[in-house]
Amino acid sequence: MVVLGGSGYVAGELLRLLAGHPAFRLAAVVSESRAGERVTAAFPHLAGTGFDDVVFTGTSGGDGAGESLRRLVTAFPSLGIFSALPHGEAAGRIDALLALAEAAGCDARVVDLSADFRHRDPARYAAIYGRPHGAPARLAEFRCALPELERDGAAGSPARHVAHPGCFTTAVTLALAPLLAGGWIEPRATVVAITGSTGAGRTPVATTHHPERRSDLFAYAPLAHRHEPEMRALLAACGGDGGEPEITFLPHSGPFARGIHATITARLKRSATATEVAAGMSSFYGGPSSSFVRVLDAPPRLQSVVGTNRCDLSVAVRGDQVVAFSVLDNLVKGAAGGAVQWMNRLLGLSDAAGLALPGLGWL
Repeated sequence: MVVLGGSGYVAGELLRLLAGHPAFRLAAVVSESRAGERVTAAFPHLAGTGFDDVVFTGTSGGDGAGESLRRLVTAFPSLGIFSALPHGEAAGRIDALLALAEAAGCDARVVDLSADFRHRDPARYAAIYGRPHGAPARLAEFRCALPELERDGAAGSPARHVAHPGCFTTAVTLALAPLLAGGWIEPRATVVAITGSTGAGRTPVATTHHPERRSDLFAYAPLAHRHEPEMRALLAACGGDGGEPEITFLPHSGPFARGIHATITARLKRSATATEVAAGMSSFYGGPSSSFVRVLDAPPRLQSVVGTNRCDLSVAVRGDQVVAFSVLDNLVKGAAGGAVQWMNRLLGLSDAAGLALPGLGWL
């Protein structure tokens, strides 16, 4: 396995998961900013996991890949690539690396954690991110999806690679998908979701640096967050008519480091009790591909899922109003854990390989 963008928080979580994975072996951790440094200098909590002597690899040359990666794709007949590069940078680097792999006959599979391959239409990407797409010819090779909503697994799709949805999108989509697919709700919802400071990445700025937000709570980018179009696109296939539901998204910055707590309100299309709706959600997530989603009897607690690849859900009903709650760890299920889950599937392993993680508790 290769990890691109290897010095950020998501990359650190990927390495933590890879350290205990029964089938994956680390080939390289790529970081331009920390090339030559030990991985454990950036992530001291990984000491003793087998990565003590691993150093960050840099790339050389102007092709976005470099000689070190060229050696990797020629040394291995197959290679899994996790990209934790920022959006805007990931597409060009992945394109260059895949070109090297193709020339070398290496069967490379990519799970990208940026937004660069989440939208099939390059014009939509440009409209959201304010820049042209870095590798539009590669878009057809990627699919953006959640494993729990792809019931046929990796088979039956022409895409060889996966664009993992964002952490907010994962939390909201897993809650709304069964409600739309079961015909329980009207195709519109309001989402208030609170995220931890790790969701903003490792480089601090005024509104994301933890000392500035540790005792605070505030909304940001209300009705204008870049994950909202992702939610609508993923949920379009769940409602029956193929149209995108209306999502009113109000993200908040929370005074904690890890996790997302989402409260989602919608209108019922038919009379139902909370017990009936919850039973429908449980049935929707009843297959083996949904082992990481639990529907609880009471509102879920964030600390129960931190450190795990789980998403916990619940619902409350009064009259024609339904409220769904969703909690997950933004760094695991919302990013690194979801990426490992996808790579497992791309390579024919069980979704759960390397992901049977207990919660951390008492943070």
